[in-house]
Amino acid sequence: MKLLENSSFEAINSQLTVETGDAHIIGRIESYSCKMAGDDKHMFKQFCQEGQPHVLEALSPPQTSGLSPSRLSKSQGGEDESPLSDKCSRKTLFYLIATLNESFRPDYDFSTARSHEFSREPSLRWVVNAVNCSLFSAVREDFKALKPQLWNAVDEEICLAECDIYSYNPDLDSDPFGEDGSLWSFNYFFYNKRLKRIVFFSCRSIRLGSSDMYVMRRSGGPSFPASTSAWTCLPEELQRLPRCRLRLGTA
Repeated sequence: MKLLENSSFEAINSQLTVETGDAHIIGRIESYSCKMAGDDKHMFKQFCQEGQPHVLEALSPPQTSGLSPSRLSKSQGGEDESPLSDKCSRKTLFYLIATLNESFRPDYDFSTARSHEFSREPSLRWVVNAVNCSLFSAVREDFKALKPQLWNAVDEEICLAECDIYSYNPDLDSDPFGEDGSLWSFNYFFYNKRLKRIVFFSCRSIRLGSSDMYVMRRSGGPSFPASTSAWTCLPEELQRLPRCRLRLGTA
């Protein structure tokens, strides 16, 4: 996985490191190419010793979606699906794990992560709303100006309408963010198969003064000013996203 330069993301990331009075918010958005070279090819070969790239791996249901009727629908073969009905290929799973390793290296190693620690999110609208609400709850009104800029930058980089969206939700024993002082975190992958690219959006909130005041690399920058005004965090920016400039290619 290769980190791709994106000046818009760099500008946004400088605003995603925030002190809010009782917590420290640390967030970043990064773009990665899925084209493998060098170490990636070697790691992928080792990864495939446990199963071929096309083999499907079961994912956990999204933590936020519950067991909706659409997730309990019947498969094409007519058999009832379990809550673990979402699947992805081992090759896609490798991309997700490799993205985590590249983004958090050298502090964490995700090589032993398993498919049940990942979920496929139900919709773009839900993910946008979840991110907006998390960040608004942390920084309040001052996120309002950043919000459209953030989502427009992501859409320009990855073409959101074409993406499968995954999240990383490990159990407490393997969660690198599960230490004392961690209030919440999210890790979303926007995967565009045609572009062979992943945009990774990671954010966490740490209680100020805790022993877990680890600041991720490539973070930093000014914080939002304090604000207490209310704002309803609805994903209205979805209506304003520009149409993807690239047409879908053939599979």
